[in-house]
Amino acid sequence: MPVKAPAKPANPPKAATPMAFARSITAAYKRHSQSPTEALKLAQITPAHLKQANGHITARQMELLSGAAMQELGDEGLGAFSRKLPWGSYGMLARASISSPNLGVALKRWCRHHALIADDITLRVVTSGDTAAITVEEKAPGQVGEFGLVHVLRNIHGLACWYVDSRIPLQGARFPFAAPPHVEAYGLMFPGPLQFNAAQAEIRFDARYLALPLRRDEKALQQMLQRALPLTVLQYRRDRLLVEQVRQALGNPAVASQNAETLAAALNMSARSLHRQLQEEGASLQQLKDEVRFEKAKELLLRTSKPIKQVAEASGFRNEKSFIRAFREWAELSPGDFRDSRRIA
Repeated sequence: MPVKAPAKPANPPKAATPMAFARSITAAYKRHSQSPTEALKLAQITPAHLKQANGHITARQMELLSGAAMQELGDEGLGAFSRKLPWGSYGMLARASISSPNLGVALKRWCRHHALIADDITLRVVTSGDTAAITVEEKAPGQVGEFGLVHVLRNIHGLACWYVDSRIPLQGARFPFAAPPHVEAYGLMFPGPLQFNAAQAEIRFDARYLALPLRRDEKALQQMLQRALPLTVLQYRRDRLLVEQVRQALGNPAVASQNAETLAAALNMSARSLHRQLQEEGASLQQLKDEVRFEKAKELLLRTSKPIKQVAEASGFRNEKSFIRAFREWAELSPGDFRDSRRIA
C-alpha cells in the first residue's frame, strides 16, 4: 500500500544531514537490483537533489528514507555489511540488553550480540582511567564504509542515551578514513574533538555513565521501537551526570572562582545550555556553588583547626562576616558552634 508523503511544513527544519548518506542508501538498492524511487519520493528527495555533491537533507527526511529502505531491502544495516540484517535485528539487540543492571553491562551485551548478526565488525566497550570508549574494528578495512560506521556508532550512542534517559556528551570521536567534504556535519553528529585517518572508529565519553542504571522497561522499549530512528539523529538534552560534573568542577578553586561562561567552557557547552540543563534537573548554578562551599567549609571545620577567617577564605567567601551569616542559614548554627558540637559528639 503506497504511503503518502508528508506535507511540507510552513517553517522547514534546517537540512544538516549530508546528501552523501542518502546516496549510500540508494547504492544499497542498486546492489540488490531494487529501485529507491518510492523511498526517495516518501522522503521528498528529487533525483536532481540526490545528485548534489554538497547537498543536505533534514533529520526527518533521513528518518523516512532510512525507514523505508530498511523495510524494502529487508536490511537494517542499509547495505553496510556482507549479509542483510533482517527487520527487527536492532530491536532484538536492545531487548537482549534492557534487563542489564547498568549501562556498562547493557553496552557490552549489545556489542557482543552484534557480532552474532554481523561479523564484518567487532564492537567493544573499553575503559581507560575516567574515559570509556566504544570501538569498531573492521574485519576488512574500508569494507563497511563511512556511512556504515557512522550508522553503527550513532545507533549505539543514541540507544545508550535512551537507556539511561540522559544525554551522554562525547569527549571525542575517531574515524579510519580521511575527512569527507561534508565534515561539518560530523560536529553535529559527534560533538567534541574529531580525528580522521585513525586506526579504527570509536566514540569516547565519561566512564561514569557506565554505572548509571537503566531507566527503561519492556513497555518503553516497545514504544521506542515504533519510531527508533530519531535516536540516531537527535541529541538528548537532559544530562543526568551534569549536576555531579558541575559539583566536581566547582571543587576546583581555579574554576569555582570564575563565572558561568568559564565553567560552561570547561564542560564543553555554552553558558545558556548549562543554565537550561541544570534547570531541567531541578538545580541552579548558584545552588550548586553554595552546596560545594558548604561542604568545603564543613570539611575544614571538622578536619582542621584553622581559624574561622581562614575557613571562610578557603571556602570562597570574601570575608568572615558573610561566611558566618551564610553558614547559619545552611546549618542553623554558627561555624564555631558547629565545630564544637561535632567535637563533643
